[in-house]
Amino acid sequence: MQCLRSYLPGLFVVTLITIASMFGAQFGLSRFGLSPLSLAIILGVVLGNLHHGLGQGQFQAGLRFSQKTLLRAGVALYGFNLSLQQVAQVGMQGIGVDLVMVCSTLLLGLYVGRRILGLDRDAALLIATGSAICGAAAVVATVPALKMSEEEGVNKTAAAVASVVLFGTLAMIVYPLLYAWFDSAHSFFGIYVGSTVHEVAQVVAIGNIIGHGVAADAIIVKMIRVMLLVPFLLIVSGLSPRTTDANDGNTGTSSRISVPWFAVAFILCAAINSLPFMPQGAATWLRLIATLLLSAAMAALGIDTTLRRLRQTGPRAMLLGGILFLHLVVIGGLINSWLG
Repeated sequence: MQCLRSYLPGLFVVTLITIASMFGAQFGLSRFGLSPLSLAIILGVVLGNLHHGLGQGQFQAGLRFSQKTLLRAGVALYGFNLSLQQVAQVGMQGIGVDLVMVCSTLLLGLYVGRRILGLDRDAALLIATGSAICGAAAVVATVPALKMSEEEGVNKTAAAVASVVLFGTLAMIVYPLLYAWFDSAHSFFGIYVGSTVHEVAQVVAIGNIIGHGVAADAIIVKMIRVMLLVPFLLIVSGLSPRTTDANDGNTGTSSRISVPWFAVAFILCAAINSLPFMPQGAATWLRLIATLLLSAAMAALGIDTTLRRLRQTGPRAMLLGGILFLHLVVIGGLINSWLG
């Protein structure tokens, strides 16, 4: 009971931010591609910088609980946004393009980030993950698999999420202009949007702006990218340095591979969502709960994202995000045009 009480101050603040972000997205801001997740971290950043005490003292326990436990539960339930029927609907072209874009973006991000810009592996990987898979949700889902310290995790996650928000917002301006230039006769554009734009909300916004059937294909292809988060997390967890096993008392590394349970649960939720007897009302509520949990995690992360932390990151993170954005737009466009 005492432990529960220690969570309440931080959870109370996180809950208020989450409710505000949900209402903001519901009543108009979603049309600009701002999802509850994006709004939650923006509000968290504003409040955390205006009132530095929110990230300290009595609020810390609730913030850490949101950044860890609520995050993992939210990622697991996010699987109810996808079904195997959706995967089949776009066929091998959509799946193939997603695989090419995800793998090439991750590899490019790691190479440029580490070899050219001098970022460490974890920072480069988080920025590349947000660009390659599903934006802020992918970034915060990857952090637990990297086994970083809390301070490292907050700093690097903040930089990666900032990159996703900035260039994902820019995408909502660029893609409608590209569509007008390509001409609406090109049927590949929906797959192009879904396979290259950062956030699900941004894909929805671009699809609604363009219309003409682009939105449906774009959202399905985007959700397949979301599904690729699971094998990615399993690979990252297996390759990350092992933590010390407290039970054997050794100072070396543990030989056990840490399998992120929330990644496996994500797949199970997607499979359950594919069943013909799955009640749609229940699925809708579970998607809402997933959004609430992830928004709470983003709010907690935002509160910890102070200007001091961002200054420690430097401009290299944003530069990497910009390079990956150009890769998604240009190389992604060429690949989709060729396959289309």
